[in-house]
Amino acid sequence: MPYPKITVVTLSLNQARFLESTLLSIRAQEYPNLEHMVIDGGSTDGSIPILERYASGFSYWVSEPDGGITPGLIKGFSRATGDICCWVNSDDLLEPGTLHEVASYFLSDPSARVVYGDATWIDVEGNPIKPKKEHSFSRFIWDYDHNFIPQPSTFWRRELYDEVGGLDPKFQLAMDGDLWARFADVTPLHHVPRLWSRMRSYPEQATQRLYARCLQESIEIRRRHRGDEPAWAVKAKFALAKSTRIARKLAGGCYW
Repeated sequence: MPYPKITVVTLSLNQARFLESTLLSIRAQEYPNLEHMVIDGGSTDGSIPILERYASGFSYWVSEPDGGITPGLIKGFSRATGDICCWVNSDDLLEPGTLHEVASYFLSDPSARVVYGDATWIDVEGNPIKPKKEHSFSRFIWDYDHNFIPQPSTFWRRELYDEVGGLDPKFQLAMDGDLWARFADVTPLHHVPRLWSRMRSYPEQATQRLYARCLQESIEIRRRHRGDEPAWAVKAKFALAKSTRIARKLAGGCYW
């Protein structure tokens, strides 16, 4: 079987306590055509010796100030040469065999340009908290409930990323949701009910620590697509989207 090149970008800043586990989860994929890039924002916490230890497995790595999360990711993807791309932050993990499954999916469906799997929420120690099993993509649910797509379980063709203009540096926390929305504008988003990643949840996490800003960015992204609607209409559609999502997850056995 031909193995399409997969680019994985790992972003990190002072995440020495999680970094090695992330790198090992990617190395353990044993994927034969992997391009792994690590963009470190200038860590001072002991991350650099870890990166130096695993440097032989990187296609590229750098440690320098980069202006934030999204500029760092843009830096990484600007060097990407893979047919398929994703990013895995330095506090998240890939499940064993994920990259082989992703490659097989894209090979089996040449028309597919984006696919996302499921995930597991884990705590600081790596212990499972709860599953994050998802349903097929619904733009209505995405627009009026929340961005339910697990970022480290999402993979896309590089030419699609280029077509939509890549990540928008305007968004520092909801940049993934913005990218998915622009993907969805031009192509279907496919879902595979397989656990492809583990996402860490802890109070120091950027999306929790800066929740208000993340929420504001998400609102802006949704308003851009759905336009200015009366508050009552948004609330009514939120209730419908939420109930529809719950029903679809119940039907799919996503809560257990």
